[in-house]
Amino acid sequence: MSILKPFDLNQPLFTSACSCGQHASSEEHNRASLISEDAESISANFIEASLVKALFPSELKRRAFLRAVGSGSALSALSTVLPIGALQAMAQEKAPLEKKELSVGFIPITCATPLIMAEPLGFYRKQGLTVSLMKTAGWALIRDKMLNKELDASHFLSPMPLSISMGLGSNASPMRVATIQNVNGQAITLAMKHKDNRDPSKWKGMKFAIPFEYSMHNFLLRYYLAQHGLNPDKDVQLRVTPPAEMVANLRAGNIDGFLGPDPFNQRAVFDEVGFIHILSKEIWNGHPCCAFGTSEAFIQQNPNTWAALYRAVLNASTMARDPVNRPLIAKVISPQNYVNQPEAVLMQVLTGKFADGLGNVQNVPDRVDFNPIPWYSMATWMLTQMQRWGYIKGDVNYKDISEKVFLMTDAKKYMDETGITIPAAAKSGYQKVKIMGKEFDPMQPAAYLKSFAST
Repeated sequence: MSILKPFDLNQPLFTSACSCGQHASSEEHNRASLISEDAESISANFIEASLVKALFPSELKRRAFLRAVGSGSALSALSTVLPIGALQAMAQEKAPLEKKELSVGFIPITCATPLIMAEPLGFYRKQGLTVSLMKTAGWALIRDKMLNKELDASHFLSPMPLSISMGLGSNASPMRVATIQNVNGQAITLAMKHKDNRDPSKWKGMKFAIPFEYSMHNFLLRYYLAQHGLNPDKDVQLRVTPPAEMVANLRAGNIDGFLGPDPFNQRAVFDEVGFIHILSKEIWNGHPCCAFGTSEAFIQQNPNTWAALYRAVLNASTMARDPVNRPLIAKVISPQNYVNQPEAVLMQVLTGKFADGLGNVQNVPDRVDFNPIPWYSMATWMLTQMQRWGYIKGDVNYKDISEKVFLMTDAKKYMDETGITIPAAAKSGYQKVKIMGKEFDPMQPAAYLKSFAST
């Protein structure tokens, strides 16, 4: 049973403050109350079921007891011999938070949707947290702010916690991935002058922007180019460019294209300076992009606060996954203090119904999704690509690094607590995937890496 309820899109988003003074409107107050009531009901039912099972281990005796008193009266019957009220109160109490006011970094892109929307829609407040979202210009700055402890947690490119933990491009500092913020949600966008140049094998000499070296954008673009016979280190130029500057560079002719995050692919179409060549899901459908995480030290020092923050982001991810909620989400993340983009642009990205810049309107509902599962196999693939392109020298203990940095066990625990369905395959944390038709077996990463030796 989900404790999240669809938001009524016909209601005004912000009206006068509510009577309790803790919500932006009376509508938000009512929604929060409904969520709270559902959570209490679920907890009470869980306590009742647990007590009955503990007192009557035999299924036959449990059934006899429930027949005798009625399932609706079981709690009343038990309360005559047990302090049910106290047990319920204990279940409702959360462990005291070590830190209630947090600074969380983000880059203003749709990849960060769950993390961003959790603030205006009250998911952090529901967990007793006051979160200041710190808009940041680029990924190197995010890394540095996390290393300097200016941020408590952050939006990351999913390979970044791996690279920071290994000391690649920075001092080594253990970082952890709590959830994947989004899957898919990127594209290769080209300048309009290339609308008749759609064959990647003919892209020698072209210049492409990527947001950061340790990014899925970099690794997916390199993979795509190599599969078409190009050496991304010799045949093209790859330029690290902050996402917000990609469209301007495309307009100025400084680059021929980019594999970047949305909404900037769609913004290039909106501004009529580029077209969407392919969506990143056409390279790897279901690929991870951005992640949410923090340092190992923060988790150790603030375990209860971390659990609360984890729950807030997971619940936001659950809401973001439902297509019914996407129009509201586009509205709440569009303001200047968040993504700062036209709502019409965000709607096209989040709903998957979009103009491609070539005169077509495409309908791709899974253009972006917000599946939070941090598969170990995702981390393993990233490590193979870091080796493939020379970011890592020597041998790699794939299993050890993947399972230390990606918190799959924690994710399963908190997903189960919040009622999020966990696929059976998640038991091991590893799954095979196909990337441009080539299978990646995460249990055989060394063999997979060797298969690219001729690149």
